[in-house]
Amino acid sequence: MDDLDQALATVGPRLRSLRHERETTLAALSEVTGISVSTLSRLESGARRPTLELLLPIARAHGVTLDDLVDAPPTGDPRVHLRPVTEHGTTRVALTRRTEGIQAYKLIIPPHDGPVEQRTHEGYDWLYVLDGRLRLVLADQDLVMSAGEVAEFDTRVPHWFASADDEPVEVLALFGKQGERAHVRARPRRRED
Repeated sequence: MDDLDQALATVGPRLRSLRHERETTLAALSEVTGISVSTLSRLESGARRPTLELLLPIARAHGVTLDDLVDAPPTGDPRVHLRPVTEHGTTRVALTRRTEGIQAYKLIIPPHDGPVEQRTHEGYDWLYVLDGRLRLVLADQDLVMSAGEVAEFDTRVPHWFASADDEPVEVLALFGKQGERAHVRARPRRRED
């Protein structure tokens, strides 16, 4: 039980560190999770023992896994161990941990031999091909992108993407779930002498 007690004792500081990193108040976190402010405060201070019922909504609100809350390194920095998640063959590594604003992901997308099934949802996507070739079907456009190319689109437009070849493609994705867009700065003007 010493290992369990020791692991649980580190949860409170991690919760506080994560909340401060996200610049979230106890009241705002309470509103999102449905957990009272006093319970959240007692969890962070170590006065309340964490339970699965309490940690699940907190992890969901912060966009992290339970392992990030319980298994994080002693520094309390949840960015130290980025854990890949694989769904439907695509591996996704979250590069940001904020719950709001633009999220960054590295995607490794396998070859696809099934039908193209476009979908729509709220948000805005920006895709940069790191390695390989990406097939992007955007409404009635069918594009093949190579390393170094970028596409951006409103995700309310029917879309679908996968590897364009028999090899996986690696993509850096920026996604604004509320329709936020990445701001690209123009090059400064050259001074004329």
